[in-house]
Amino acid sequence: MPAALLPKPQMRGLLAKRMRFHLLGAFLVSAGASALFKFGVAEPRKRAYAEFYKHYDPAKDFEAMKAAGVLESAPPK
Repeated sequence: MPAALLPKPQMRGLLAKRMRFHLLGAFLVSAGASALFKFGVAEPRKRAYAEFYKHYDPAKDFEAMKAAGVLESAPPK
């Protein structure tokens, strides 16, 4: 096969070209993963905690634990 038919390999600037491509890809993947985590995990978790503490009564919970004998410092009556 004659050498004229084969394309010449790119030797100069190859690392910079590939780094630019891979850095852009890494940035896009990390931005997508962080957005997916924020809206798929963190926001629903915050809503669940807000909903739980909206109806949570710590005094009632304390009295229930006290009656069950869970707390050593507050024996049941």
